[in-house]
Amino acid sequence: MTQPYLFCFGLGYSARALARRLLAEGCRVAGTCRSEAQQAALAGEGFAVELFGRDRPLSPASFAQASHILVSVPPDAAGDPVLDCHAADIAALRELRWLGYLSTTGVYGDRGGGWVDETSELRPSGERGRRRVNAEAGWRALWRGHGVPVHVFRLAGIYGPGRSALDALAAGTAKRIRKEGQLFSRIHIKDLAAALAASIARPRPGAVYNVCDDLPAPPEEVVAFAAELLGRAPPPLVPFAAAELSEMAKSFYADNRRVSNRLIKEELGVTLAHPDYRSGLKAIRGG
Repeated sequence: MTQPYLFCFGLGYSARALARRLLAEGCRVAGTCRSEAQQAALAGEGFAVELFGRDRPLSPASFAQASHILVSVPPDAAGDPVLDCHAADIAALRELRWLGYLSTTGVYGDRGGGWVDETSELRPSGERGRRRVNAEAGWRALWRGHGVPVHVFRLAGIYGPGRSALDALAAGTAKRIRKEGQLFSRIHIKDLAAALAASIARPRPGAVYNVCDDLPAPPEEVVAFAAELLGRAPPPLVPFAAAELSEMAKSFYADNRRVSNRLIKEELGVTLAHPDYRSGLKAIRGG
């Protein structure tokens, strides 16, 4: 068998976690980014990276040898840039064994704190969620119509080294905001990479998976625990109605749900290294 080749449309935080894991296993990895500054930084990490955007499509030769493709580029107002630029090119790949599309649990919308799983109706409450629903449908249509081995991953809030409540506290940007009954689901970057790798090992084209940990939790609780790990007082608790938040930040509080991760455990055999935020933050802290 030829050397596996992962091509990542969007070599961001999530994609790099999978890329590093597969590189260590002998896989060839390449991908895209949006700016020359990002390109230089990624080259410094040893990645072969090309610039990509809706107005800057790739030559199909860039990923013609890919055995695996990961898509983490978000949709824009016009649709999914990767689909719009390269759907036909991807459909023509005869050696492609797996394609993963990184979506979001935001496609479920607000459930008043209730549970959702992969069979739940999609009811996005904002424009970003609606774009994701449309993008998912486009990728799954590529599977149905052309046999492309598409897998959709609905990700909860991603955290890890360099991107956690610990980092926000260190930077002085952490806020502890209380909205009664509000819960968020999360996933540690290590467990996200493990779930993607497990799917690559057990492909099921057309599959949809929620990727989250076991403990949906109030956001202010997470910040307080992070402060405890750092041995400092937590930021003051601010009621949501009085919090000074950007419109994007406010939009996250519009949805309240618990997300089931049963399928990645039962079908893919994933055992979470960090089943809750306490374990994940302790690992980042080094304790």
